[in-house]
Amino acid sequence: MTARNNRRREPGRAGDDGLVLAAIGLGASVVGTVWVSVAVGSRIADVNRSLPRSPLDIVAGLIRGTITWPAASTPIAVACATTLAVLAGYIGWLRTLARRGRTNVDHAARYMALPKQLTGMQERQARRKSARLGVAGSAGIPIGRMLTGGRMLYSSFEDMVTVVAGPRVGKSTSLVIPAILAAPGAVVTTSNKRDVLDATRDLRADAGPVWVFDPQAVARQAATWWWDPLSYVTDDTRAAKLAQYFASGSRATDAKTDAFFDSAGQNLLAGLLLAAAVSGRPIRTVFTWLTDPTEEEPVRLLRTGGYPVIADAVLGVIQSTDKLRGSVYSTGQEMAACLKNTAVTDWVNPRGTSDPRPQFDPDAFVRGAGTLYSLSKEGAGTAGPLVTALTAATLEAATDLADASAGGRLQAPLVAILDEAANVCRWRDLPDLYSHFGSRGIPIMSVFQSWSQGVAVFGREGMLKLWSASNVFLYLGSVKENDFLQNLAELIGEYDRETTSASYNRGVRSTSSALKREKILTVDELGSMPRGRAVMLATGTRAALLRTIPWYVGPKEQVARIRASIAAHDPVAARPAMAPGAEPARPSPSPAAPRPVPARDVRSIVQVGDGPLPPAASSAAGQDAGGRDDG
Repeated sequence: MTARNNRRREPGRAGDDGLVLAAIGLGASVVGTVWVSVAVGSRIADVNRSLPRSPLDIVAGLIRGTITWPAASTPIAVACATTLAVLAGYIGWLRTLARRGRTNVDHAARYMALPKQLTGMQERQARRKSARLGVAGSAGIPIGRMLTGGRMLYSSFEDMVTVVAGPRVGKSTSLVIPAILAAPGAVVTTSNKRDVLDATRDLRADAGPVWVFDPQAVARQAATWWWDPLSYVTDDTRAAKLAQYFASGSRATDAKTDAFFDSAGQNLLAGLLLAAAVSGRPIRTVFTWLTDPTEEEPVRLLRTGGYPVIADAVLGVIQSTDKLRGSVYSTGQEMAACLKNTAVTDWVNPRGTSDPRPQFDPDAFVRGAGTLYSLSKEGAGTAGPLVTALTAATLEAATDLADASAGGRLQAPLVAILDEAANVCRWRDLPDLYSHFGSRGIPIMSVFQSWSQGVAVFGREGMLKLWSASNVFLYLGSVKENDFLQNLAELIGEYDRETTSASYNRGVRSTSSALKREKILTVDELGSMPRGRAVMLATGTRAALLRTIPWYVGPKEQVARIRASIAAHDPVAARPAMAPGAEPARPSPSPAAPRPVPARDVRSIVQVGDGPLPPAASSAAGQDAGGRDDG
């Protein structure tokens, strides 16, 4: 580890040693040049016939005048000096090139995993593993290059990946976008920005239908298709799960909760969701029931649908005291608040009995190679509960398909990229299901901006469970949480640093050496780790230091296509030119429904999923003119 600025240099080391070595090298060069020049020049001029063999004796003879400096030696000396100068300049240039791309953490790579220790993640072995999993011609999900040796590493299609990356460190450009483009089958991804969508949607359209779920207009997408959350509710267990998704996604992570009323409100919401599902009612009916605590229609529908016990539970809330009933219903309304938003409900409710828009079917989706982009953001009108429900419904449909497939796993892996997992997709059961999904051919990459984000959603034990179940853990820097960084530094490990001390006794200098254990990477180095570096902890190997590889340094053809996709969906480029001083057109709250499109027509579905883009106020956040994303 390099010495810190506030650490005193040890006697006889560091800068002093460098000066001594430089002086020795310069002296040796001068003596050697004089020796060669005099020896060769004397032969040419036929002088100094009895030259001594020692270079130092020749130099001493020149000084004393016992040896003559031949005229022929001058050009020889100039040639030698020029050659040495050019050689020194070349060595200095090479050292400058080597240091140009170095960062404050690169020194640690020599003490971390070596290329031979990660052969299983390198391209040749990774391709063999993919072939065993039924995916030919693919090495897996690209992770980054080793700083030592430059070998590219890949996670396999059964590895679960967890990423902790602070803001502006390139997680979208270096991990999310390459992972989506490397997927051999269907893809499910979440985000709170449009950058990943714009960069990959046209390329993914070549594989299958593109579905963009954008109820909060993050990417200005019109509701040209819809999904019925109640199609997920096939029994009372799934009704309880859907109610849990609404409960976890509808409130801030730091909101105070009440053990009784939160549980009662969630159970009431589950009962009303089940009542709507068994009766074929649209999901907006659930919020209508929550606004009228005396309405007993859900009770009758549950009895008719074969759930008398749940009907009794709902009736018990209705017949309770006014204060208790009001509190429970108020809690249920808070959990289902997204259903009252007109723009949101247009994505989850049909427009009458003859809605021409296609309906999203998770069971059909997981059998193809389409892409589902789910976008939402926190704050008023959040669609987080619906994004969580849609993601969970799709991945559970993939699990059901895996159960009926050979070996209990999907033949074509479904890759899930849960970007901003703590903000967009608060799936509280995720830590318990993480390792399970890996064995079913459903590799998941969960991305967090900090460790505390995950703790706020899953709890400390849940986040530790998620971390332990990850086959690959990546840290990309820009996190300032001491406990997390301290734990990471301990997992990276220590190395033996040799220290030398000098002492004098009666004018005699003596030195002694000792080994000192130090952290390979300290907390301050991890906290200040620059963009372009990543620490990887993989199962069964030592920690490795990687260089992240953004998409814009990849194959030229793919880079050109990504840039074209970004340009094609740039909201500024899509907006018509306006006369100076003219008012920009406002998007229509109810876009016209497109013509019916057969679900089997891949190109048509892509067009329906994209929909017309209303005018936008600015270009995609985090992208510069070259299409690069800093997220």
